[in-house]
Amino acid sequence: MSTFTEISKFFRTEYPLNQHGLEELFSLFKVGKHKKGSLLLQANTKEKQLRFLNKGIVREYYSNEGKEVNINFYVKPHFISDLLAFSQNSNTKRNQECLSSTEILSIERQPFLDLLEKYQCGRSFVDSSFQKLLKQKEMLEYNRITKNPDELYKELFIYRPEWLQSIPQYHIASYLNVTAETLSRIRKRIS
Repeated sequence: MSTFTEISKFFRTEYPLNQHGLEELFSLFKVGKHKKGSLLLQANTKEKQLRFLNKGIVREYYSNEGKEVNINFYVKPHFISDLLAFSQNSNTKRNQECLSSTEILSIERQPFLDLLEKYQCGRSFVDSSFQKLLKQKEMLEYNRITKNPDELYKELFIYRPEWLQSIPQYHIASYLNVTAETLSRIRKRIS
């Protein structure tokens, strides 16, 4: 399987460029391999790269006074950059850690923006990305406020079964904002 198979599918369906544009885009990506436990992004640093998770598992979390709260997991090929910080060239508030060995495709911010401008698809890429991001954030906030941990776990069971199969339970507990013991009781009730 080619290194660019998954990202190629993404661009062909979401943000079509002509063949020459795709080839030029892929020529700018660098392939990086990261070990389990590696930090890909640290809070209070600039998001300088657009990163695409090609293989592996990444957790995204906030950290405050030594306490970490998981906010997302990436287990399938997907863009994993903090798009708001990336587009605004600002510091991120997020952290990202590899939960397994990963393969990341990355491109520096300015060459990416230059290419999007060249092929006149930059505005649609940014606008569409933000719309999806805002929709996801709104749904997450709504769910976390209106649903109890049992209901949130049931949603993971239905919509994110790959999380439950590949992510350590203590990380899932943090995501649900419950203790590991509470998660164990929820799992017994729902199973």
